[in-house]
Amino acid sequence: LPYVPHVAPTALLGKVTATTFALERPRCVFDDHADASDAVWLAVAFANASATFRNPRCRADVPPYKQLPTARFYMTLETAAAAYSCSSLSPSVLRVGGDTACRDQGRQDPCNGPLPSPGPYRVKFLLMGCRGPKAETRWSEPILLRRAVSPGTIDPAPTRRGSDVVVIASILASLGAALATAVLGALGAKVWGFLHHQDLGTDAFTRRSYRTHHIPPALPQPLSPGCGCSPPGLCHSA
Repeated sequence: LPYVPHVAPTALLGKVTATTFALERPRCVFDDHADASDAVWLAVAFANASATFRNPRCRADVPPYKQLPTARFYMTLETAAAAYSCSSLSPSVLRVGGDTACRDQGRQDPCNGPLPSPGPYRVKFLLMGCRGPKAETRWSEPILLRRAVSPGTIDPAPTRRGSDVVVIASILASLGAALATAVLGALGAKVWGFLHHQDLGTDAFTRRSYRTHHIPPALPQPLSPGCGCSPPGLCHSA
């Protein structure tokens, strides 16, 4: 078949990681070749080993995931052909390498385990019936996974700033300090003048010739209802 598998073109979180990649699910590709009992498989191979891959004659000959390090290829994602039809409502993306439990499985069942290295890899879809392969797509272009960053290559020291940046920062800090000093000085002069004026008014009042009656100091006035804090134990109901 002329279809060429490829990584999903849409923006996806983790579309390509160090152990997985998101593959676009082909639709309407096998409709003219598939029966209700057929299944579609995905063959995964290292790019330099795809030429040596041979389609299995039956399900029992399907190369399992655990043989990838030695055989350099395997088959996975066995799915009913109906999931690839034009009318299917199946998700449009297939996650290759997404089953982390495969590392601990000793069974021979097909498994979609994490890919062990950056690759690159090639993939193709294979339609299989009861009598063996019936149709297949072309191999994809090489798919290279992300490389994990070694902790030893991470620089723990912060990035040093250039000398120009340090000079500019120093000048700005000096200007800021000078401006703050000027503002505080002006504010202090205004407050001192206000207090001096108050003192002059008090002296003038004390030199009056008449004497007033004794006025007791003012007592604190009770707060009006609803002002201030409520008695203890009543705040929780507010």
